[in-house]
Amino acid sequence: MTSDHPGHGGLRAHVVVPDRGVDVRLDVAPDECVALVGPNGAGKSTVVETLAGLLRVRSGAVILGGRDLTGVRAHRRGVGLVAQRADLFPHLSVARNVAYGPRATGSGGREARHRSDAALAAVGVAGLADRAPGTLSGGQAQRVAIARALATDPVLLLLDEPTSALDVDARAEVRTALGTARTGRPTVLVTHDPLEAVGLADRIVVLAGGRVVEQGPTAAVLGRPTSAFAASFSGLTLVGGTATRGGIAPVDGGELVSTTHTVPPGSPALAAYHPTVAVVTRDGAGPTRRVTALEPRDGLVRVRAGALVADVTVAVAATLGLVPGDVVRIAVPPDELTVYPPA
Repeated sequence: MTSDHPGHGGLRAHVVVPDRGVDVRLDVAPDECVALVGPNGAGKSTVVETLAGLLRVRSGAVILGGRDLTGVRAHRRGVGLVAQRADLFPHLSVARNVAYGPRATGSGGREARHRSDAALAAVGVAGLADRAPGTLSGGQAQRVAIARALATDPVLLLLDEPTSALDVDARAEVRTALGTARTGRPTVLVTHDPLEAVGLADRIVVLAGGRVVEQGPTAAVLGRPTSAFAASFSGLTLVGGTATRGGIAPVDGGELVSTTHTVPPGSPALAAYHPTVAVVTRDGAGPTRRVTALEPRDGLVRVRAGALVADVTVAVAATLGLVPGDVVRIAVPPDELTVYPPA
């Protein structure tokens, strides 16, 4: 369900909340979805609350489609918000829940019902119109919540961890609905789910300590992260060091070889790899490191050895008899290691 709402345009925001330590600049193009990611306490919720008008601030600015919304109250901003839980009105039918927004903003009954029907159809739940919220599954309720946001034809859509409370099957259905909802309007997505970011976001902005620490196209941030959180978010291990002719010399010593890199030797460099490709031995190839921690992880054992990380099977860990403090060698296949310049 797209829109030609005259207010649709890009977002330009500077969120400044000194008592929370947040100072974030955020730009979103008119038909762009930006994923806002970062550790807990990074400032993501503060940004969303400010954009929605739920948090009144004295500094900064929120400019949407050329309109200054900085001092505008939440219900007059034309912003749609889909949060973790649907929070539908229990005493209203699904159709009346979705029509509530248009009615509240001045639409007549027939127009509100038309908007409700169109929004429900857009996210694939038209058949639920006459149902009571209490009879819906979690995934159904969340799709209705998305329809409720769409029915107001928002000039900005805020998605605050919209699938985090759902099971795996329901998440897939809701992601499809979110893909429809984000089309034709600037969208900010807060998520801890890499699949959600890949499926919905054009760009990723990484927050840490109330500041932007990394941003770029989704594929670039996930494939060549420059911040610790982006690497963790994408499941990669990030290693800093100096470029060599063959790869990278990590800060802790040794060398990791890469078949694909263009960083001039002697220049600062980063390297990324997936920890499942790393090989741990007692006396094989790779830099020598001391094991600092062993952690269970998705049926594997995560071996931490300084900045290097390897995920090995339980059998491998048992065969090597690994314990913290052991000295091991960790090698990464050259074609699995990406070396690139820092941001």
